[in-house]
Amino acid sequence: MPTLLQIDSSPLGEASVSRKLTHAFVQHWKTLNPDGKILTRDLTTTHIPPVTAEWIGARMNGAGDSPEQANLLKLSEELIAELKTADEYVFGVPMYNFGIPAVLKLWIDQIARPGRTFSYASGKPVGLLTGKRATFLIASGGTYDAGTAMASLNFAEPYLRAVFAFLGVTDTTFINAGGTMAVAYGKVDLPSFLQPHIESIQQALQPA
Repeated sequence: MPTLLQIDSSPLGEASVSRKLTHAFVQHWKTLNPDGKILTRDLTTTHIPPVTAEWIGARMNGAGDSPEQANLLKLSEELIAELKTADEYVFGVPMYNFGIPAVLKLWIDQIARPGRTFSYASGKPVGLLTGKRATFLIASGGTYDAGTAMASLNFAEPYLRAVFAFLGVTDTTFINAGGTMAVAYGKVDLPSFLQPHIESIQQALQPA
């Protein structure tokens, strides 16, 4: 049974463009995988603490020293288990200040762990999340696509591409929904704005 992990990181709820796109992705994925399972993780309703010295100590000790250390890594283990269980991931990512939301960075800090999602056992980094596929749906107020005047300010896509390649996820698709400010200012209606991006999602999900 194929399993999809949906991760949203926008705080805007039903007003979020990235959430509308992940919803469209999931609905189309369901039509292609009627027997599939969907896991959901809303990072805005998950309390993800920043990395501390105590957390790093627990990670380095493998949480074997005490129940307290095991408890520090409990959320990390839960989030990693979701990644390992799923065959495919879809991320809803609003771009903030040219990068990813803070909650998504906190999530990455929890799941990027040596011995769990990557390894240095061979003397060089090897990603352990192999055989996975990830789609990133990035919504931004401006337009930062390759070839545009603002492209050099898009730090979200190259960062996510690098992090997930490091973890072993190299089958990635990025769909950039740039220009959401046009919707906010009433220059284009939301359905018209979303339609080409939904079509891109449907095309990306078609079997090879």
